Amino acid sequence: MSSEPHDFDLITMGRSSIDLYALQVGVPFVDIESFGAYVGGSPTNIAVGARRLGLRTALLSAVGEDPVGDFVLRFLEREGVETRFVPRKASGRTSAVVLGIEPPDRFPLVFYRDNAADMHLTIDDVLATPLDRTRALEVSGTGLSREPSRSATMFAVERARAAGATVYVDLDFRADQWHDPRAFGVSVRALLPLVDVAIGTEEEVMAAMLTDPTKLRIVDGQVSAPRIEGDVDADVAAMLAAPWAPEALVVKRGERGATIHVGGDDVITAPGFPVEVHNVLGAGDAFAAGLIYGRSKGWDWFRSARMGNACGAIVVTRHGCANFMGYEDEVLAFVDERGGFAV
Repeated sequence: MSSEPHDFDLITMGRSSIDLYALQVGVPFVDIESFGAYVGGSPTNIAVGARRLGLRTALLSAVGEDPVGDFVLRFLEREGVETRFVPRKASGRTSAVVLGIEPPDRFPLVFYRDNAADMHLTIDDVLATPLDRTRALEVSGTGLSREPSRSATMFAVERARAAGATVYVDLDFRADQWHDPRAFGVSVRALLPLVDVAIGTEEEVMAAMLTDPTKLRIVDGQVSAPRIEGDVDADVAAMLAAPWAPEALVVKRGERGATIHVGGDDVITAPGFPVEVHNVLGAGDAFAAGLIYGRSKGWDWFRSARMGNACGAIVVTRHGCANFMGYEDEVLAFVDERGGFAV
């Protein structure tokens, strides 16, 4: 990471949305009666989470010229996330997500992203963003799913890397956002040579590599999402063995914490913090915010991932994503109450 002075510690790029979360917890989706309105989208959640931890953050996304866009921007401004680089796109709409909450393991999710404004991000929008003045850039896999966002994302990574910023990609696999889920892996593998740190769940790593075609099942003639019972360790090994492997691959493993693979056979295991799960959505984004926070402080991978695990553990006990991210003092107190970073 460059030692030159910067305007921002982190710029995140990609999805932003209004999130409507069921207020009736544990009921089937068809019986939901009301929703809480929050802000979401993986890069947006990470920007808010990192800001609450004390980092100077900005968001490169887009919203429509609509009241939902006003809602998203107002929240970000209150949080202190820089929004100067979030254009209004008359050609698109601010996206929405509707979520049911049936803990511990059912969270039915519906995306409303037809003509999503953030997928209209262009190379010009990237040029208007000071990627030469940030210590780190984080982008998401969903941003690669269609043009012009795909080219804009690739260009942003090129610019940030050339300026000496650390580049993170959250694999962020959403099968229904791709014309063919196999295209996700093709696009991610094209991006990874320019990335320093890749972050993803076990399923996302499998989708990115797809070393075994049987991981895909055909339903009504359409290719569906990868089967989660595949051999994730084989896919991790395949990614690390590739000539374009990132400096580090961080695999989020839910309640088991995270593993960090740093070149060769060096594997660092960072255990999680046991908590009672209320809602898992947003936990991975909170993890990424904590991990990037730790790395920005010069922490080693273990301590940084433990910070990420703590951020994720706090969020899963709460109702939503961005609105419920932990603050720096709160997260550090959470860790101290559970014996500190060491295990």
